[in-house]
Amino acid sequence: MSSPGEDRNPVITCGEVRTCLLPTRDALDERRAGALLRLRPDERVGISRHPNRSVASPDILTGVDCVLPTDTGTRVRAVGTVRTHALLVEGRVLQSTAFFSLPAAGAERRHAWGYYLARPGCLVPIGRLPRKPVGRGFLLGHRPGQLDVGSIAEGMLARVCRRSRILDHDPPLTTADTHLRWTAVTATAGEQPSSLFTKGPDGLRTVELRLPSGVPPTAAVKLCEDLALHDWLLTTVADRLDGLRTDADTRAVLTVVRPLVDHLLHLWMPGARVDRTLRTAWRQLEETPGYSRQWKALTQRIRDQLALRAIHL
Repeated sequence: MSSPGEDRNPVITCGEVRTCLLPTRDALDERRAGALLRLRPDERVGISRHPNRSVASPDILTGVDCVLPTDTGTRVRAVGTVRTHALLVEGRVLQSTAFFSLPAAGAERRHAWGYYLARPGCLVPIGRLPRKPVGRGFLLGHRPGQLDVGSIAEGMLARVCRRSRILDHDPPLTTADTHLRWTAVTATAGEQPSSLFTKGPDGLRTVELRLPSGVPPTAAVKLCEDLALHDWLLTTVADRLDGLRTDADTRAVLTVVRPLVDHLLHLWMPGARVDRTLRTAWRQLEETPGYSRQWKALTQRIRDQLALRAIHL
């Protein structure tokens, strides 16, 4: 049972997604991908084959007793567990996600750990939760001594990449990692679901989501993983094509574009696994940054270059 004054319904969910190219020469098949992400012997990996192949590790729980970041400097203590898992798309792109939910209030004292383990992925505040300062503070980033969810996600990424029996650490192209930090709150009555996406320095992206009532936190996780994947794809291809000389010889051009064709172009499927109640959020991203329009222009440029080189030869 909940303690007096305690609300078990989450009012905000926060998380961070790290995305990178799997450090291996060739994409992993389903069997090896499953072996790579089998991080717990007591639980199987999750496999989805349509519309593309995706393998997910079991959830790993990290216990924390910490101070939450806020933009006002208010000290907010919370206790509980952060959920983390890894995701491998088409055996090629690796993602790590760490996230947690917060109720509006908790008890005035700390419980035993068994209480928090029964609520996986939930951090229970000590007392009332100042939701807006915590949400804004989380997006701004932690200060020393505050909860750092990004380091938990990064630790999961490093744990997977250290499995050298499966990975040869000889990737076919050099890419940069990206970080997507996000918050999700329930929209008020009459308010439409929305998303606010911004790009910052050092590969950091932030997303503020307003979700319809009743949408579970896992739906927000899938949306942000999908957004992080496609943002990484777009960033990677655009960076590789940036400065490509049109007068370069055919071999130099193929050195740039062939790895993109072989490993990345077929991964573009925005919204394929997003809950239908959240597709409005994806449409807003399509209208403003124009992700699909830019992707179409980049892929057409690659095909045109290949066609011109073939005609020349």
